[in-house]
Amino acid sequence: MNSRVRLVQLSDTHLRAAAGMAGADADAGLRATLAAVAARGADALLLTGDLAHDDGAPAYARLAALLAPLGLPTLCLAGNHDDPAALAASALGVSGGADLGAWRLVLLDSTLPGQSGGALGAAELDRLDAALAAAPRRPALVALHHPPLALGSAWIDAIGLAAPERLFAVLARHPQVRAVVFGHAHQGFAARIGGIRVLGCPSTCVQFRPRRARFALDPRLPPGARWLDLYADGRLTTGILRAAPANSRPDAGAHRYTSRPS
Repeated sequence: MNSRVRLVQLSDTHLRAAAGMAGADADAGLRATLAAVAARGADALLLTGDLAHDDGAPAYARLAALLAPLGLPTLCLAGNHDDPAALAASALGVSGGADLGAWRLVLLDSTLPGQSGGALGAAELDRLDAALAAAPRRPALVALHHPPLALGSAWIDAIGLAAPERLFAVLARHPQVRAVVFGHAHQGFAARIGGIRVLGCPSTCVQFRPRRARFALDPRLPPGARWLDLYADGRLTTGILRAAPANSRPDAGAHRYTSRPS
C-alpha cells in the first residue's frame, strides 16, 4: 500500500487590525476555510505568504490562535505584505523547508524589501540547489510567494517573480521535483513546465479575477485553499478547496466545501 500525506496550502490571509483587504472580513474568511480543511482532513499546513496585511505581530498571534485547534504541523514563508522579522519571531516562525513523509519540501523567500514584486537571490537559489541535491531520491515540492510564470493578468504579472528562468534552471538539474506552488495571485492556477506542475492557490480572504489587465476582485468565488496529496512513489494529486458561501444552509454539512481537481 502506497503511503500518502495530505498537505493543505493556505495563502494570502491578509489579517489586519481593521477591516480586511478590500473591505472583506479576513478573519471570517480564514475561519470558514479552516472549517473546510478540518472537514476534509490534513496532515500538515503550508502557508505561502501575505499572512498579515499591515498589523504585524498581533496578526501573527491571531493567526496562530486560529490555526491551533487543528493541531497540525505548519510551515510558513513570508509574502510582500509581511513583516519577516515579526513573522520569524512569532509562534508561527519562518521555515526553509522540511521532510514530510517521503517528500522534501523547500520553502523559498522571494520577497524584496518595500516592493510588491519578488525575486530569488543567489543565496536562495544555492540553498534550493543544495537541499535538492542532498535528497535526490525524495520527490520534492518547492514553495514561494510570487508566481514564477505569467498568469495572463498584466497587473499581477508585473509584480510576479523576476527572472523565473533562474529558478527553473536550478529545478532542471533535479528531476525529483514534482511541483512548484505559490500564492500572491489570489486564484487557483495550474500549468506545467516540463515535468513540473506549477500551481497557484486561492486566498482565504478575497479572490482576484483571472486574466484581467487591471486589478479586479472576483466576488463569485468564496475563500479557498489548495490540497495536495503526496504519495511515497512521487505521485501528486491536488485540487481547490472552497469554504462554504456565507448564505449556505446551516444543515448543509455535506456541502461545507467543494473540491476541484487541477
